[in-house]
Amino acid sequence: MIPPSGAQYPITSGDQEAVVVEVGGGLRTFTAAGEPVILGYGVEDMADAGRGQLLIPWPNRIRDGRYSFAGVDHQLAVTEPARHNASHGLVRWANWTAAAHETDRVVMELVVHPQPGYPFTLGVSVEYRLGAGGLSVATTATNLGDQPCPYGAGAHPYLTVGTDLVDEALLEVPAGTWLRNDEQQIPVGMEPVDRTPYNFRRSRTIGALALDTAFTDLFGTEATLASPDGLRRTTLWWDASYRWLMLFTGDGLDPARRRRSLAVEPMTCAPNAFVTGEGLRVLDPEESWTTTWGIAAGPRR
Repeated sequence: MIPPSGAQYPITSGDQEAVVVEVGGGLRTFTAAGEPVILGYGVEDMADAGRGQLLIPWPNRIRDGRYSFAGVDHQLAVTEPARHNASHGLVRWANWTAAAHETDRVVMELVVHPQPGYPFTLGVSVEYRLGAGGLSVATTATNLGDQPCPYGAGAHPYLTVGTDLVDEALLEVPAGTWLRNDEQQIPVGMEPVDRTPYNFRRSRTIGALALDTAFTDLFGTEATLASPDGLRRTTLWWDASYRWLMLFTGDGLDPARRRRSLAVEPMTCAPNAFVTGEGLRVLDPEESWTTTWGIAAGPRR
């Protein structure tokens, strides 16, 4: 029987283990010393709620799936029907190929061919590597077509530090601005985090705050989640390419996963960037761009 997530590619380093999968090229599990670092999913399950998935060639949402690029109007499939948005890119359910698989690394590759709403050819290579500093994920996108193409990248790991609910966990995020959304979860304004519930510049308990919120004006390169007793800590880090973070407490998920972990989603562009251009990268023919993020159990080394 073929698992819903396709072929499985385990990697290990010391007491760390991770499994990358064929479907979506995503991260199914990541553990350190036998403890989960992310809220993964079973080999018999699908990657629902975006768990561990790659968000390419755009993260987050595009309002109504409509945008204009180089003077041409495009209509993407509306993949979030309840809010009428195109959500989280085009690669989440594609069959990726393992171009390399070694003990501590795997390289997943995919070509995104021209299609309705995105008539561009994009080659994507993602290297997952485990080492002393945890897991690193390097994404390289290359424009394989003969015209410029719009591009953004993100990822959707759910971090955990073993608390029953994420309410109990301590969160620290180096962000100075949060994005205010409308009913479609599309940003309509930006506000300083000062004197708001969204200020996590210093570590504090998440509590009952519901987050499905993007942040920017990042003045650091790490977000941390810690257990109340301080015995467990998970750090998500990113390079300078990632200028936005999405935080999601999972309030709309089924009871088994609701508020059980925190999605910390690094994004190279803002939500709705295909419309606004905010942070959007335009790749010229044959141009490549590599971005890197990662997760460490404990402080990043």
